[in-house]
Amino acid sequence: MIKVASYCRVSTDKDDQANSFESQQKYFKEYIARRPNWELYKIYADKGITGTSTKKRVKFNQMINDAHMGKFHIIITKEVSRFSRNILDTISYTRELKAIGVIVIFLNDGIATSDGDAELKLSFLGSLAQEESRKTSARVKWGQTRRMEQGVVFGRSMLGYDVKDGKMTINPEGAEIVKLIFHKYGNEKKGTSVIARELREAGYRSYTGNTKWSNTHIIKILKNEKYVGDLIQKKTITPDYLTHAKKYNHGEEEFIHIENHHEPIIDRDLWNLVQEELEKRNLHGSYGKGHSNRYVFSGKIKCGECGASFVSRQRKRKDGSTYKRWGCFTAANEGRVHRDSQGNEVGCDIGRQIRDELAMDMLKQSLNTIPMDQKWIINNVVSIAMDAITYCEIDDWDSEEKLQYEMEQIMEKKQNVLDAFFSKNITKEDMRMMNERYDKQIGELQERLETVKAKEQIHYETDSLKSDVRKQVTDMVSGLTESEIFYKNVLEQMIVYPDQRVEVKLNLLPQKWIFVLQKLSDLKHSSDHRNLPETDSLDLRVCNNNPSLPTSVSTAMQTRLGAANLCDR
Repeated sequence: MIKVASYCRVSTDKDDQANSFESQQKYFKEYIARRPNWELYKIYADKGITGTSTKKRVKFNQMINDAHMGKFHIIITKEVSRFSRNILDTISYTRELKAIGVIVIFLNDGIATSDGDAELKLSFLGSLAQEESRKTSARVKWGQTRRMEQGVVFGRSMLGYDVKDGKMTINPEGAEIVKLIFHKYGNEKKGTSVIARELREAGYRSYTGNTKWSNTHIIKILKNEKYVGDLIQKKTITPDYLTHAKKYNHGEEEFIHIENHHEPIIDRDLWNLVQEELEKRNLHGSYGKGHSNRYVFSGKIKCGECGASFVSRQRKRKDGSTYKRWGCFTAANEGRVHRDSQGNEVGCDIGRQIRDELAMDMLKQSLNTIPMDQKWIINNVVSIAMDAITYCEIDDWDSEEKLQYEMEQIMEKKQNVLDAFFSKNITKEDMRMMNERYDKQIGELQERLETVKAKEQIHYETDSLKSDVRKQVTDMVSGLTESEIFYKNVLEQMIVYPDQRVEVKLNLLPQKWIFVLQKLSDLKHSSDHRNLPETDSLDLRVCNNNPSLPTSVSTAMQTRLGAANLCDR
């Protein structure tokens, strides 16, 4: 007996899906039963799943796996479009199955993969099925856009709003939480981490029922235009009808923006106030031009108490100037260790923060203790940089003449497409698709052409360029110029402990550098430090656990602290 499997699928755009689904299975059972040498192994059925991609078709993929295990020898399916509307998938899977001795029979199309001309027929029918899928996708997309323009909501319910049949209605319970968040941020001037902690401690639940709020969750709510009654759609798009993969819309398609679309939860004045505050805090929280320690230490400073990363916060001095402090995310978000309203132990008792410039001081001092032959490093880095810059050997495939010739050929093809359209040999849609493809090829050729010209120009600027490179490398190695990329790559981790210790680890080195933090106000009352000013900033004492390197404090630190040996033993 020959074991036979069958595959059926019902798309979401078909009417009376359940009946069609059942009728297909019944048809296959009867078809196999009429063949005396055939025995039904199993019917694999995907219901309501797209045919343009096999990734989400669970039963289809299970069938392919079972075929490789030799559980059956023939697959019967209704037609090519039921098997797959993606021509590449159709050819690929039928070839794969044929290679392991499994034949696929498409009943309505009269094709069996055991036939000599099967692949030719499949290519033709698969192309038709794929083109039909593309047209269907375009029609659906066009229809959705028109409905969006009419105000129909394509989205799910959210905190404060219920979405049903394309309409948004206020959910009173959720709306109160939204109002509270906007009030705390806009009127009380509280930070997003503080708001998240307060909501969590008060036992408020998010739309999903979670009590663990985060600052990113709060920011998303504060930026959501729906709460002021506006609607922006097409924030995400599906550019590929074959994969159905969604991506954020970065201007590839026009947004659908409707003001005063539905009943607002937040009035326009408070909304504008919050948006201005978000923008202001974002500007104050970012670094200006030049080096940014925020990115050097981002994710690199760890809490020795709970293991969380340290995050940066903007602080003001008495004179109005600002500076950055790094602190434990858990401590900032949840406070000291305590039990929340749900009885869970949360928070962190690290009790330590580090100024941004102090973290950089520790990193630099760690690097300064490593013996380096600066001249050797400079010569080698300059040599490597110049080799990379001046390597402009242009292969035969990217000569300027050849690229110009290819561009002329494509321009000629574009003209032929236009002639074919006016001769009514191709449709307007065909002309558009072909022109898009040719325009893309022209763009790629222009980029390659610019690269070739840039490489040729380098020959004439090598001498002056080498001088500039040497100066930049020299300044960086000597510490005169700070390099964000250099410091970020050299630092492996910085661990802050509750007992004032900070452990610095550098990449590819076995040593650890131990720094001890101490408030200058504590040193002021000692006999050796009576003249130090009172301040709440932190300074450091240096110890190095590498016996091959000297235990000392840099000259600058000795001068500032007035002591030569401040290491705790």
